[in-house]
Amino acid sequence: MGTLALTTESVDIDIYFTLGLKRSGKGVVRSPKILSIVSTLLERSVQKNEMLSETMQIKDITIFHGLRAPTITIQQYIDRIFKYAACSPSCFVVAQIYVDRYLRQADVHLTSLNVHRLLITSVMVAAKFNDDAYFNNAYYARVGGVTTAELNRMEVKFLFSLDFRLQVNVQTFQSFCFQLQKEAAEVHQIERPIQACKVKENWSNKGDSACVPTIAQS
Repeated sequence: MGTLALTTESVDIDIYFTLGLKRSGKGVVRSPKILSIVSTLLERSVQKNEMLSETMQIKDITIFHGLRAPTITIQQYIDRIFKYAACSPSCFVVAQIYVDRYLRQADVHLTSLNVHRLLITSVMVAAKFNDDAYFNNAYYARVGGVTTAELNRMEVKFLFSLDFRLQVNVQTFQSFCFQLQKEAAEVHQIERPIQACKVKENWSNKGDSACVPTIAQS
């Protein structure tokens, strides 16, 4: 459908390339950076919510909840969707906007039990609404590891929860891209000192007290 009509003129060119929404020149096609950013932020959100659920006894049960958490990681799942669904990198940004709208509207928290199903549903809906070419539900169901009947029900629930508000204007898209980039940068700043401590630990079996205040400060 292409209703979003994203172009390098409508979206800030630097962030467009930074997130991997457009390739810069010819060469080896690599996984867009947006995939790792989305997976990292989703993983952190899931971890945070599950820690809260243990203390606050949050019990969100929806059609998107599975009986047990899938063994495949969020990163692996997103990579699989990108590889086999052949949707544009921009779809993953739009899908996250949809998920954010759904969570606010339904007052639901992301957990390891629902994040995968919300991912495949939101990406499928984003591809249908924004990409010029897309597959049928049966194909997306195989990619996502769910039955076609399950995906059909989840799509209907997702659409009604959003009140069918699928339009994402350029301003909203760009704002969300900047937010993703900002949060990814913050995650990187936190992880760098932690990674440095791991390196120090590999150099010596003795504890390095210099790492302690570094982690505490971050």
